[in-house]
Formats: sequence, structure tokens, C-alpha cells
Amino acid sequence: MDMLASETLPSATRTERLVVIGAGMASGRALEHIFEEAHGRFDVTLFGAEPRGNYNRLMLSPVLGGEKAYEQIITHDTAWYAAHGVSTRFGETVTAIDRQRKVVVSRHGETPYDKLIIATGSAPFIIPLPGKDLPGVMAFRDLDDVNAMVEAAQRPNAKAVIIGGGLLGLEAAAALRLRGMEVVVLHIAGHVMDRQLDPAAGYLLQRDLEARGIKVHCKAQTKAILGQNAVEAVVLDDGTTYCADIVVMAAGIRPETRLAVDAGLHVERGIVVSDQMVTSDPDIFALGECVEHEKIVYGLVAPLYDQAKVLAKTLAKTDAAFRPVQTATQLKVTGVSVYSAGDFADAEDREEIVLRDATSGVYKRLVLKDDRVIGAVLYGETGDGPWFFDMIRKGTDTREMRDTLIFGQAYQGGAALDPMAAVAALPDDAEICGCNGVCKGAITGAIVSKGLTDLDGVRAHTKASASCGSCTHLVEKLMAITLGDSYNPAAVKPMCPCTEYSHGDVRRLIQAKGLKSIPEVMQELEWKTSCGCAKCRPALNYYLVADWPGEYEDDNQSRFINERVHANIQKDGTYSVVPRMWGGMTNPKELRAIADVADKFAIPAVKVTGGQRIDLLGVKKEDLPAVWADLNAAGMVSGAAYAKGLRTVKTCVGSDWCRFGTQDSTGLGIRIEKFMWGAWTPAKLKLAVSGCPRNCAEATCKDIGVICVDSGYDIHFAGAAGLDIKGTELLGHADSEDEALEIITALTQIYREQGHYLERIYKWAKRVGVDTIKGAIIDDLAKRRHYAERFAYSQQFAQVDPWEERVNGKDAHEFAAMAEFGLPQAAE
Repeated sequence: MDMLASETLPSATRTERLVVIGAGMASGRALEHIFEEAHGRFDVTLFGAEPRGNYNRLMLSPVLGGEKAYEQIITHDTAWYAAHGVSTRFGETVTAIDRQRKVVVSRHGETPYDKLIIATGSAPFIIPLPGKDLPGVMAFRDLDDVNAMVEAAQRPNAKAVIIGGGLLGLEAAAALRLRGMEVVVLHIAGHVMDRQLDPAAGYLLQRDLEARGIKVHCKAQTKAILGQNAVEAVVLDDGTTYCADIVVMAAGIRPETRLAVDAGLHVERGIVVSDQMVTSDPDIFALGECVEHEKIVYGLVAPLYDQAKVLAKTLAKTDAAFRPVQTATQLKVTGVSVYSAGDFADAEDREEIVLRDATSGVYKRLVLKDDRVIGAVLYGETGDGPWFFDMIRKGTDTREMRDTLIFGQAYQGGAALDPMAAVAALPDDAEICGCNGVCKGAITGAIVSKGLTDLDGVRAHTKASASCGSCTHLVEKLMAITLGDSYNPAAVKPMCPCTEYSHGDVRRLIQAKGLKSIPEVMQELEWKTSCGCAKCRPALNYYLVADWPGEYEDDNQSRFINERVHANIQKDGTYSVVPRMWGGMTNPKELRAIADVADKFAIPAVKVTGGQRIDLLGVKKEDLPAVWADLNAAGMVSGAAYAKGLRTVKTCVGSDWCRFGTQDSTGLGIRIEKFMWGAWTPAKLKLAVSGCPRNCAEATCKDIGVICVDSGYDIHFAGAAGLDIKGTELLGHADSEDEALEIITALTQIYREQGHYLERIYKWAKRVGVDTIKGAIIDDLAKRRHYAERFAYSQQFAQVDPWEERVNGKDAHEFAAMAEFGLPQAAE
């Protein structure tokens, strides 16, 4: 009866079954908008032929070239799908659509739908050559193709032939060259990227590619692919032969429409859709590279993202219409700046303006019709690309600026203007980030509304500059314009004189390029010094420890003196030793050991610290190993009072003893400390657990604090009680100890991954935004668990007591040598 009753509900109040075929960028962006526009209305099932979810295919070239890792281009991870209730069917191909019964068919059976989205994308065009089916012939469309090419590149003296000199083929060529392969590009036209560039720009691009060691052969008619059991060579019609271990087909793509054709939908070049992205079946929608709208099939991402917005509004029963759009192309090959937009073909009713600078390798060409720019090709200097593109879209009359038009926006009015003024003059709908379709207004609006002050924050909230990075300079100028006098250039300043990169960029490149040693970082990021300095080496060491647990071995000599000798140096050259007391608790055995050590080594001062531990002050350097040995024999480990990591978890006696205590604060503090000790963090990390709102453990001025209440645990963070005085922010509530520990470790891990070296947690929170952190840790349960699991994984390699290591002789030679390497103790 309940089922029958639910079926009679009006469709507006019943959850509808939405099935999506294709887990690519277009459908991924559509789902984002659907969850915003029609929240809770659809029960979503997502099919994907690949055994993985949505990732940024624009970034496959950097992954292929080793500049990024696959994990860095994931758009929607498992946690995201789980948080939005998406039933994922990855690795499961839909084989048919039954429109009459409203089901899709896969190898696992039938899945019913109320609404269906087809987003099957495109398929690579495989030229029907003899030998096209040989092992080693591949396309360049997905991660599996990338993995196959990376494997091939690992062979000694490996050779690759790329068939196709368009955008995709050249990106593949450049990436494989970075992998060390010998690369030849075969292109049937007279110059590379002939659909995006005119012959002059094509020549310049070919010259630059060949300077990188990439052979380019234009007007190449491929005859056959040769080989017995695998690819061996490619032969052309004129007899030219190129040896090859792999052949990459990058000759074009075709809309993937087979499902739609078999289902009887209206298909021409692509699946024909209306302005609302509806197919010939009113319950079936389509978007992406598989669709055709007003005789146009789009292959660039910006119009596909526009389609995603329209489709979401259509499903939410909101008026929207997709209109044909102009597109621009920017080559993402490192070191090559190419931009083209509009129509730049020759015709009698058109005129052109050309600027050439042979010395600088700059070429600019504008095509005009009726005093309006209709096409632009820029090579070498592409900063004015968005400005010209905006003129093309709006049909701007150029008569009054004709004499200076080719010099760009900064030269209008007869003299060079401030470049900032040129960027400020761009309209709000001018596209800044082509990869993600982000306009100027979206960026400046986010800067103002969310209080963003650095590039990382803009990337996180708008996606601008988060993909290929070619628009970074424009985004930074927008930040300077929007923030005015409050703009802090220090937010993007180099981390030290040895490099031009900021902390955020260094960390991002370590992850993207898979750099796993300090020499590798310095080589790949072109450090200006041979060994680094006292500022960058400790930072690099921390980033590598945090990013590659289990793979990177901690470089002790890249740490500050206190961390190298596991004790705090004092002003007289002696050291203080602080054994760990879990949650501030101790026992007679430990106290006797401390007293005996103080007597035995004539330690002049013994003090109780603010973190509820005992500090032995004035220990001689030569006595440190023996002091550690005696304390270690009593079961005590290093309290890490010197560490850029977890220091202590301060507690009150809680419900065990106090008549006001609501929870076992001491037990929870001990549990937290025993789980988290040994973890390195960007800066020192102090915790506290108070058993009731009276807050005897002073939890509301710590980096992370817990206030026990009748209903559980309030988790606070981002406090300060040193040079800066700041109360904590309330992060969220936990009902149990397990949940409290999960929240705390997830918070610590996201701080570990995002914080800059020596950046306290309250400064990090201010930089990225408290609401952003709450969204990741409190609002998104799946993401929280993901971070907590990553922290737990890293702890497998972190919980090693350095005192015990030294006592047992490990790395004893380092202690004996104790070279300072110019690394002073950092100011706290």
C-alpha cells in the first residue's frame, strides 16, 4: 500500500530517478548544478565506461608529461559522490536504451529512469590504415591511454609517432618528450594546428617545437603502420619511414552517438538537442561532445559547461536556453604561448592588422570586417587574448582605436596605460579562465564576498587558475585591483631568495610533478642555489614528509637545530628535555625517573610547563643521549617540545574527579595524544580538552580544543595565545569520543596538506576561510572520513620515538657530528 501511495504522489513531490550515462567533465559539471538547482529532487545513478569517476581531461597532458599526478586532476572523488547520494556504476558500459519501458541496459541488467542524460562524449577517430590494430597503436582520450604511454616511455630509447598536429597531438608530443621519448609529429596539413592558427603562427610553433627536440613533418600522408607482433614503424606515401614503439592517433574525434542512434533519437553529426538540451524524446537530455546544437558540435570545455548550467535549470523547471557561443583556444604546452579566437580565414571582405617581432618571437594578427574584430591569432604574447575575444563576442566598433589596436588594451588612447588599468577595464563577463569557464565578475565577486586574499583561495572558490595555470597572471592582477590598498603582495611572495615560487606553488608542484626528494625539487623547480638555505630546506623537508608518507625519508639535516637534537636549545647553549606525559598524567615511576635523572646529571632546573609536563632545563649537550636513555628505560618518550608538530594535549580531571565534569576529558586527551603523537605539522600544534564549559584546560585559546558538554563534545580550533591573542572558532559538535577523534584528525590532516610551513593553524584558517574548513570537515561526512583515513595512514610511518632511536644507536653518527648547516632555531 505504501508503494502504491508513493506512486500516486504528484511528480513535483516525488523523488525522480535520474540516470546519467557518461562520467566525464560535462556530466560532472551538470551534476554540480543539478544539486544546486534541484536539490533533493533526483535519485541519481551515474554510469561510466571508465573504472573511475570524473577527472579533468584537460590536465591529461600534464599527467602524461609527469607535471601532475592523477590524484591532482580528480574533479569528483568517492567522498563527493557519497555526500550527494550518487549511485556510481563505474566500469559498467550501457549497451542500450529502451525508451518505451524507460530503462537502460548494461551487463548487470536493467536500470529504470524517469529522466535520462546522455553524456557519452566523443570517440577518437582511428584512421583506417593497414596496421591500425597492432599492439602499440593507441588514442589519447583517457587515463588508460596515458598510463599505456607512460609505460611505453619507460623503455630505453623509446620512440613515439604522433599522427595529428592539432591541439591534442601537440600536447601529447610535448608530454612524451618530457618523458624522454624521441617524438615525431605527422600532420596532413601545411602547418600544425591549422584549425586554430594561420600559417605564420603555425611556423613559429613548429620552430619552437623542433627546438625542444620534437620532429614535425607536415603535409604527411601516412600509408601504413608496420610491425609483426607490435608497432615497429610508420611509413608515408613518399616512402619516408619513422621507427616507432608506439603510435598515437590524434587525428580528431567524433561524437559518440551509437546509443542514441540505436534508441531512435534524432541524430545527425551529433545527438540533436533543443536550446534546453532536450533530445527528440522529452524525457531524455544530452550534453557535451556527443550533442549537436544548431548544426554545431562543440569540442572545447567552456560551451559544454554552459550546456551543463542550462540542463540543470531545465531539470529544475527554470527557464534557460543554450545559445551558440564563440570559443577561444590556448595551447597548454609549457613554455609556448598561443592564443586564437574567432574566424581568421582570408576573404575579400576582410582586412588584417599584423605585428611581428622576430627577435622576441612575437606574432599578432587581427582579422577585421566592417571595423569589427572577427578573428585573432597571438603567438609569444597572449595577454591581450581575453580583451580581443571580448571584442569578437560583442562586435565592438574599432574605428577610434584603429591605429593602436594591435598593441593591445594597454595602448588605447595613444599611450601605454597602466596594465592594471587595462585589466580593470575588462567587462565583468570577460572570460579569464578558459579551462573552467570563469569570468572576471565571478572572480572579483568571490574575492569580495568571501574575503579572499591569496591565489590559493581564489582557486579553491572559483576554479580560476586551478587547471593549466595560464591565466594566473590575470587572476593576480584582478586580486590587486579588487583588494586595492589591502592587497598583500606577501601572500604571493617567494618562499625564500632561492626561488621565485611561493609556498603554495612549491607545494602544488611537489604534488603535481611527483617530486620526492629535496634535490629533485630544486632541480625541477630551478632553484637558484645549489643546496638551498635555512628558510627553504626545512619547508621542503616538511612538505615532502607530509605529502609522501612511507616514500620520503625525513632529512634530519634539513631541520632546525632543536628538531635535529630532539631538545630545546637554551640561551646558554645547554638544552631542555621534556618527556611526554600523556594528557598531563604521570605516575610515581615516571616522577622517580625524572628526579633520578635530575640528580645524576646535576640538572640545575626542573619546571612544570604550561602544557602539564615537567621540563629538565640546563642539560649539557654531551649528556643528552644518556638522559634520554634513563628516561626511556622508565617508559617515557620524547615530548616533542621542540617540534613543528603535535606538542601536548592539555586536560583537566574531568568527570573522573570533578563535580562539574560532564565527560572523561582526561581519558579523551590521552586517547587523542597517543593517536596523534609523532605527526609533523606546518607549525607547532597544541591541543586541550576541558571537561566542562568552565574550561579549566583553556581549550578555547589552543590550536585545537575540545569543550565537553552534556550532549558530547564541542570542537574548537584556530586559537592563539602567543604573539597574537585570539579565541577559537567553533568547528562543530561530536556526539561521541570516536566522532571527536575523527573530526580532530581530519582537521589536522587538511591543515597538514594545505598549510604553509611555519603557518600556525589560526593563520591558515584565516587564509582559506573558516566556512571552507567547516564545509570539508563538518558538512561533508565522506570528505571528513577521507582526511581522517589519510592522517591514520601517515601515522604508520610517523610514530617513532627519536629518543629510542638514538639510544639504540640509529643515526648516532649524525648526533656525534651535529653540524649546524646554518639552520638556526625558528622564532615561535
